[in-house]
Amino acid sequence: MNLHLPAATHSYLERSAESLREAITCSDVPQRYALAHVAALRATAALLAARAHPMPVQRRRQKNAWVLLTEVAPEFTEWATFFSAGAAKRAAAEAGSRRAVTEREADDLVRDADRFLALVETSLGLAGHAPFQVA
Repeated sequence: MNLHLPAATHSYLERSAESLREAITCSDVPQRYALAHVAALRATAALLAARAHPMPVQRRRQKNAWVLLTEVAPEFTEWATFFSAGAAKRAAAEAGSRRAVTEREADDLVRDADRFLALVETSLGLAGHAPFQVA
């Protein structure tokens, strides 16, 4: 464990891994997609907790996690763009749409979120986790 990282960073990483484990075992396709997307959001939150610097209240503008990720960690811009593009599908999946995503899209997102989490861990100076086994 990297002791120089905030406790929130470690907590978000653990929660990200937990969401991935849930996604892998989830038989509901839209829910699997949503869980994988949330795992990526939590990995992003971990990185932001470690690297972001608070701004004065008067200078703050509301920005989503993917925009903040590109500002705080430009090396993750492609990932931010990728996950941002899936946000509407996640919202539809969470709303109960059975047509929001295909099984293939859900499985691919689980693998992508898993890869992303490992890259975030490595960028924080942690040993990347072993990839989860996706069905």
